[in-house]
Amino acid sequence: MHPRDQTIFALSSGRAPSAIAVVRVSGSQASQVLTTLAGKLPAPRQASRRLLRDSRGQPIDDAVVLWFPGPGSATGEDIAEFHVHGGRAVLAALLTSISAFTNTRPAEPGEFTRRAFENGKLDLTEAEGLDDLIHADTDRQRRQALRQLQGLLGDRARDWRERIIEASALIEAGIDFSDEGDVPAELRAPAVKAIKALYEEIQKVLAAQGHSERLRDGLVVAIAGEPNVGKSTLINQLAHRDVAIVSPHAGTTRDVIEVQLDLEGYPVTVIDTAGIRETDDPVEQEGVRRARVRAEDADLVLWLVEGAQAVDPDAMPALRRSPSRDGSEGSVWIVRNKIDLGAAGAVRPKGELGISASRGDGISELVDALVAFASDFFGTSTEGAMVTRVRQRDLLTQASDSLRRSLDLVEDGEELAAEELRAAAFALGRLLGRVDVEDVLGAIFQKFCIGK
Repeated sequence: MHPRDQTIFALSSGRAPSAIAVVRVSGSQASQVLTTLAGKLPAPRQASRRLLRDSRGQPIDDAVVLWFPGPGSATGEDIAEFHVHGGRAVLAALLTSISAFTNTRPAEPGEFTRRAFENGKLDLTEAEGLDDLIHADTDRQRRQALRQLQGLLGDRARDWRERIIEASALIEAGIDFSDEGDVPAELRAPAVKAIKALYEEIQKVLAAQGHSERLRDGLVVAIAGEPNVGKSTLINQLAHRDVAIVSPHAGTTRDVIEVQLDLEGYPVTVIDTAGIRETDDPVEQEGVRRARVRAEDADLVLWLVEGAQAVDPDAMPALRRSPSRDGSEGSVWIVRNKIDLGAAGAVRPKGELGISASRGDGISELVDALVAFASDFFGTSTEGAMVTRVRQRDLLTQASDSLRRSLDLVEDGEELAAEELRAAAFALGRLLGRVDVEDVLGAIFQKFCIGK
C-alpha cells in the first residue's frame, strides 16, 4: 500500500505532560479507529464525551472525541480527534491502541498539511503561511503569516493565471486564423491590453515589497568593535538580562552570542561579537574570524567605540562595502559608548549615536533608531505584503519577465509570444503548487512539526 493511502496519526498538541492533549487520525481507517475506541461515531463536527477502551476492553481515558468526515475536513480525508488528559501514560496507551490498526502509522512532519495540499484544501502559498504562523515569534510575523494563510497571495496568483490563460487563448486563436485578414489583429489587441495590465500588477507587487520576505527570518544587527569597548554590556542592556560575560579584560568574548528581540513587532537578532583586533591566541583568533564573518553578513553593524576614540580606518571600510544576507549593501552605524565618563565622550560627530551601556543613557534612543531602521528595511507595505518567501519572489519575477517578453514578441512572432505566456502561467502554477513542484514539497513540509 502506498504511504499516502495509509491512515496517519499523531499528537497534535504540546509535549506531555499537559492538561489536555489532542491526538488526530486522518485517513480511511479513521472511522474504524474512532468506533472501536469510543464505541460509536459521534455526530459530525460535534464534541462528544466518551470512555475510550483498548482492544481488550480496558479503559484508556475519559475523553472528548470529534468526527470530521471527508471531504469536509482539514485534510480532505476522514479525521478523528481524541481530546484526552495529557499524561504520558494516557498518551502512550492511546497511541499504542491506534497503531495496532491495520494500515495505520505515525505521521511524518507536516504530513497532515501535505495531505490537505494534495487534496486541494489549500495551495502552496497558504501552506507556507501556515508554517510561518506556527513559527511566528512577533506580532508582525503572526499578522503576515495569517494573511498568507487566508489566501492573500494565492487568490491573486490564481486570478493572474486565469487571465494569462485567457490572453494566451486569444493569441493562439489569432495564430489559427492567421489567413483570415484582420482577425488576428482584432484578437491581438485585447490580448496585449490584458498582458500589459497583468505585467503592471505583478511589477507593482514586486516593487512594493521591500524586504517583506525577510520578516520571517528577522533583521540581523551585529555589535562589533575593538575589545573592551562595551559590546557585551550593550547586548545585556538590549536583552534586559545578562547574556554575555562583562569583564574589563580584553578578549573575554571568544565566540558569537545571539539574542532574539521583538522591537515593536519586528524580529531582530542582535549579535555580540568578539573584539576585532590582532592577537596571537589561536582561540581568540577564531573568535575574531567569526566576528568578522557575522558582522560582514549582518544587515546592520553597530560599530562601538569608546568615548572620543577615533574610528579605526583599517576595520571599517571592509564592513561598509559588505553586502548583507539579501545582497543589498550593509549599513554601519558609529555608536560611541561611555559618554557618561566625561565631556570628551559626549561630543560626537553628526550622525553618530552616543550611549552609556553601563548606565543605560541613550539606550532608548538607540532602540528607537533600530525600530525606524527595521521599518524602512522591511518596507512600509508589510501590512499588505504578498511576497513572504524568496521562492515566491523568484516565481513572480519569472512570470513578470515572461509577460514582458511576450509583449516584445507579440507583434512580430505570435507563436513565441504564446510560448512566453505559457511560461508565465507555468511559473504561477508552480507558485500555487499545482504544477511541477514535487522537488520543493519535501523541503517545505518537513519543516512542519509532527501532527500538523
